[in-house]
Amino acid sequence: MSYVRELFAENLKKNRQKCGISQEKLAEKTGVSTHYISMIEIARNFPKSEIIERLANALGIEVHELFIAPRSPENELEKLHKLIIQEIKQTVSETVAISVESAFEKREKKQKT
Repeated sequence: MSYVRELFAENLKKNRQKCGISQEKLAEKTGVSTHYISMIEIARNFPKSEIIERLANALGIEVHELFIAPRSPENELEKLHKLIIQEIKQTVSETVAISVESAFEKREKKQKT
């Protein structure tokens, strides 16, 4: 299967679900069968341009939104990397604080004896 077909299928389903409408309702709004909508959403069929326009209109979106690729994995990995680094810094900071506190407590106990 082609990348464009799979991308279109994914975006159609995602936008349909985002609008909270069923395949049946989308089929009704666009004048096609529910089976046809299902086949598009699993990338078995690819609609003609007239149907693409009707689908976009029924979903209240622009046609091009059905062809936009999701965010690149690199961007998502960068965000995840930054989050992990922040969590590591926080954990190290807390661990150091606990260790310093513990060391002071031991020192105080030792001085008392």
